[in-house]
Amino acid sequence: MTRTHATVFVLVAIVALVLGLTVNKVLTRNGQGDPAALLDAGIVLLPQSRSLPALSLLNQDGETVMVDQLKGKWSLLFFGYTFCPDICPATLAQLRQLQGQLPEETLERLKVMMVSVDPHRDTPEQLSKYLGYFDAGFQGLTGQEETLQKFANAVSIPYIPADTSKENYTVDHSGNLVIIGPDGTQRGFIRAPINPAKLAAQLPGLVAGS
Repeated sequence: MTRTHATVFVLVAIVALVLGLTVNKVLTRNGQGDPAALLDAGIVLLPQSRSLPALSLLNQDGETVMVDQLKGKWSLLFFGYTFCPDICPATLAQLRQLQGQLPEETLERLKVMMVSVDPHRDTPEQLSKYLGYFDAGFQGLTGQEETLQKFANAVSIPYIPADTSKENYTVDHSGNLVIIGPDGTQRGFIRAPINPAKLAAQLPGLVAGS
């Protein structure tokens, strides 16, 4: 290696180090914490926030909710359905466990919502009854199949609509969660399977940020 090449190599290494330290400082200053610790907890933040589409759904009380108006609090969105035999009840139980490990100030700034991937059976009444079993204040969203698919695709959590002509059908869907910021934009994901203990250590710092 020539002296010129060595000098260039050293300069590039220094620039990379400075940039890395700068990014880490920005993330920490914004309340997002240590990127490595976030990833270890399954939290994947988008490099740039993503706007949500203007879609109309119904909540568990039958009230209209505009998807692009999910603002004011941080939201964790789980796409599932009330007749799910395994992933959904397990995930919601873990989210209830997570809530029990979070400080009060974090809970006040956070809400958990289940978005149905089975609108054929998941009426607002069915969602309300099902989510009530968990006694955790979870909210639910349902609506027309086309609208739900558009929403799922917009946040990169696609699912396969079921053949509703079959008895006791199931729906193929992801176990990942969507992170929505208080400004109503998508900030990232939480990868499945979730780890309540690790999330409880990282979410307070994330939620405390803007």
